[in-house]
Amino acid sequence: MKTIAKLSLAFLVAGTIFSGCEVQSGYVVRERPVEPYYVQPTAPYADAVWIPGEWVYRGGNYVYVRGYYTHARHNRVWVAGHWNNTPRGYAWERGHWR
Repeated sequence: MKTIAKLSLAFLVAGTIFSGCEVQSGYVVRERPVEPYYVQPTAPYADAVWIPGEWVYRGGNYVYVRGYYTHARHNRVWVAGHWNNTPRGYAWERGHWR
């Protein structure tokens, strides 16, 4: 029984430590990076859906990846990524199909 209690405590401590490192799909930063400005190109085909640019965490920083067009998905809608304001700072939540 003591072994189970020790393991539970170890997992609780590890979960607390590592939960602060990553929030959903990104790491926490104190200030949101400034999104670069660029002109969205015209749609290349009829069912094109614009996927806005995303922030990706690489090498200790958020890096902006430009948007692109993709084919529409049947009965799906694109939910754009956004910054979440958490108690520790800002974390990027990636866009996804819903």
